[in-house]
Amino acid sequence: MGWKKEVFGTLENGAQADKYTLTNDNGLTAVFTNLGGIWLSMIVPDKVGNLGDVLLGRDTVDGCLTLSGHLGEIVGRNANRIGNATFTLNGVTYALGINSADRNNLHSGPDYYRNRLWDAKVEETEEGTRLTFSLFSPDGDQGYPGNAEIAVNYTLTKDNCLRLDYSMKADADTVANFTNHAYFNLAGHDSGNVLQQKVWIDADYFTITNKDSIPTGELVAVKGTPMDFTQLKAIGQDIDANYEPLIFGKGYDHNWVLKHPEGELALSLKAIDEKSGRVMEVYTDLPGVQFYTGNMLDGVGKDGVEYQARQGYCFETQHYPDAVNKPQFPSPFLKAKEEYHTTTIYKFMIQN
Repeated sequence: MGWKKEVFGTLENGAQADKYTLTNDNGLTAVFTNLGGIWLSMIVPDKVGNLGDVLLGRDTVDGCLTLSGHLGEIVGRNANRIGNATFTLNGVTYALGINSADRNNLHSGPDYYRNRLWDAKVEETEEGTRLTFSLFSPDGDQGYPGNAEIAVNYTLTKDNCLRLDYSMKADADTVANFTNHAYFNLAGHDSGNVLQQKVWIDADYFTITNKDSIPTGELVAVKGTPMDFTQLKAIGQDIDANYEPLIFGKGYDHNWVLKHPEGELALSLKAIDEKSGRVMEVYTDLPGVQFYTGNMLDGVGKDGVEYQARQGYCFETQHYPDAVNKPQFPSPFLKAKEEYHTTTIYKFMIQN
């Protein structure tokens, strides 16, 4: 186990962004920056011991701030979409920025948390090396009520997990729905599309949406549709099927309703790249996951790699999109002085 801190780059205002590299004794390396708490890199061995970076990302400050895709970002206070960029809480209607389909809000933008320098602390624990990013978000920030204290722990464990623990407290009722927008390619971030990699999702339903990706409120069974990942299936098998939700999303970009009880940490997703032998399991206590296959990916990534559509996929654990406006969905509202806490774990393994 171990860690090091280096300079990542300089912002326009002259402030310095730092880079933190965590390692364990099994050859895994995870890299982050305090700019947005972004997860920059995840290096893991394949079945013959060759190391590869399985996380898409940028390697400059400018790339992180200006290029599309939200690669590796901590997303909050609310991840995913809010219809009409408004919600009502305690009789007060709050207006957010409009940055999706000319009427909706996406990822609490346009003033994303990726634009902020977070405080950072590193400590060695029995579990592994823990990097904590913390941020103060004032009342009215991004349009949300309440002064909020936010912390995200990244722990690279001795048993080859990257554990994410999110927490938040606020002095007023507000919204708390965080995720990480990491894009994975278990064959390596520079290996091309992910259509042959296989995915399993522990979900019998998904939240169907309109053409702007706002849920209608209806839960639709995946059985008999291209949305069925209850058995391991190649991402590319059904991705271009003549099915309206896939046409709207230009591929997979939907929220699956996970089967475990909310608040119970459970194995919820799995991805496999048979050629390299790399396997990733995802555990979460959240009720949903946005499985997004990078349908709009582009731009220059790390090492000068030109990213193309479907070169990576996201497992964005979350409350359902537009849950602030759908009382039938699990609630993303947080009461004043109560603590929001949620955990997602990415576990990396080898299958020979």
